Order: sequence, then C-alpha cells, then structure tokens
Amino acid sequence: MADKKRHKALKITGAVMIIILAIGAGLYLYLTSHTQLVVGVIQRAMYGDGSPNSFEPIYPPREGITAAGQYKISEIAYGTHYPNSLLDITYPDADTEADRPTLFYFHGGGFFGGSKNMGDPMAASDSTALIDDLCAAGYNIVNVDYALVPDHLFPTPLIQMNEAISFIEEYKDVYHINMDRIVIMGSSAGAIMTAQYATLISAPEYAKLLGIEPALEKDQVAAVVIDDAPIDYRNMGLSCRMLVGNYVKGSVYLNEDEINRYECIPHMTSDYPAAFLLGSEYRADMISMSRKLTEVGVEHVLVDPLEEHGEVKPHCFVGNERIDPVAAEAFSRLTEFLKGKTGQLHK
Repeated sequence: MADKKRHKALKITGAVMIIILAIGAGLYLYLTSHTQLVVGVIQRAMYGDGSPNSFEPIYPPREGITAAGQYKISEIAYGTHYPNSLLDITYPDADTEADRPTLFYFHGGGFFGGSKNMGDPMAASDSTALIDDLCAAGYNIVNVDYALVPDHLFPTPLIQMNEAISFIEEYKDVYHINMDRIVIMGSSAGAIMTAQYATLISAPEYAKLLGIEPALEKDQVAAVVIDDAPIDYRNMGLSCRMLVGNYVKGSVYLNEDEINRYECIPHMTSDYPAAFLLGSEYRADMISMSRKLTEVGVEHVLVDPLEEHGEVKPHCFVGNERIDPVAAEAFSRLTEFLKGKTGQLHK
C-alpha cells in the first residue's frame, strides 16, 4: 500500500512539474514574441502615462550662452513627419561663424528611452557632460532626437537621422555649419544608428536594402565614432535581443531577411569611413566590427578596457571621462584621432 501511495505521489508531482514547465515555456515564448510587454514596463516607469514621442519639444526653445560657456540653439525642428524630430546646435563659444568641424551626436536608450537632453538612461555615464567636452575640443555639435518604440520601429530612427543631416545640409549657411568635415557619433542605440548610417553612405547595396537615399557623400564624413553598439544580433544575449528585437519587429525571433537588414557588419566595405570603436558591455560586437574593418582595409581604432587594462567597464564608459582615468584616457585618444581626421592637427 505504501508503495502504491508513493508511486501515486510521484506521478502527481511529475504531472505538476510538467504543467509548471509547460506554463513557464509558454510564458517565455509569449514574452519573447511580444517584447513590448517587457519594454513597456520600463517605459512606464520612466514616462508614467505619458508618451516618449511628441511633436512638441519638452523644453521651450532657447538660444544663448550655456552654463558651460558655450553657445546653444535648442529645439530646432528638422522634420514634421515623425515625432521627436528636434535637434540642438552647440558652438564652443559665442563665435558661431567660426569654421569648425561638425559632430553629429545620437543618444542611446535602447530605442525606448533617452533623449538629446538626458542622454542614455541605461548608461552609467554623464553623456551630456561628454557632449560639452567634445564641443570644447573644437566641434560644433548637432545633437539629434528621434522617435522611439512602440510607435516607431526600425528603420524609422535611421530615416530621421538622414532627415536631420539633410536639414543641416540645407541650412548650413544659416547656422554656419561645415558639412565637409563631419564626424558622426552615437552611443548605444545611437551607435547602432551610426554604424548603420556609415554603411549606408559607403555601401549602395545596403542603402538600397533599407530604401534610404543618404543625404551625405562618403567623402563628407571624416570619421565615425561607435560607442558600445550591440550590432551582432546572432551573438547577443537574451536581454539585448529583447531590446533590439523589440526595435526591429516586436519579437526576438527575427528571420534572416530582418537580421540582414539590421546587421550592417557584413555589408561594410573598404569605403567605410575611418572609425573609432569603444567597447565595454558590447565589446564582443565591437571586436566583430574591428575584424571586419581590418578585413576590408579600413583605418580604425578599437578601445577595449578589458583587453588593455583588465578592467570591466560599464556601458558607454567613455561618458565617465571626467571621473574615471581609463575613460579619460579613452576620451583623449578619441579627440586626438578626430583631430587627425578633421585636419585640426595641421592648423
């Protein structure tokens, strides 16, 4: 009798375990197929009942000297079709007519958050301070916002990136912006966009694949800065796939065509601009990109704190350049690289 009871108990336990596993597997499949359910929780924590997308600026437009002593024109509308189509222009000082190289900057935030004003909420850094210091290094900074999920998926931010660049090209004389010595820089999500856009201007087949006609010729771009971009989808962990998959289609289960459109590394050619790569949380992706650029013969620098210093650094660590010696060294190397590419070393 005891054996029968034991056997029955085991059968019941086994059945319960199977049910629990089935429910768990079903929940996993459902959530990974509907990634906005997870991302939406984070968005609501950040924005409450509000939307991360708006056709109106969060702050009133301003023009004048900032606390850093730089001259800033804020909340300039570069388009009307998509929300968040706003940019700021910051000059190193009040001499807005001086001929300087131009640095376009695109913020991070997993395509669900962040802005040109707040930077990347997921990065352990002060990206707004980073922008001030890049400006102080002698660049007119064009800091660009773009639309976020769930309302707008890939490649909408890339289309907006192109629109912002086209707008500045059209009004370069009004704002005294040099469009022949351009640096394009992005962090995290913005770094993904930067890597993809540099591929658009240097690989016509990739531009055709995405249906985007670049507003720039490749010779206008002196260099690009890719700050910790997760762009190697096949090798991403689940948490990153949740964010990227949500941006691409609302699911982690991308098909080959979707991966081929998102992953720009295989499309990179010898015409890719000179590149400065910063890898920390996504160092594996930056190593993959570095290998590709080496293969096609493109000049580039890879900064890898783990390899160089044996230190694990947070996502987009260069933003800590005011307080972290390793980040400060990376920032110094970055500015020296850009000076060489934009001709500032020869002045």
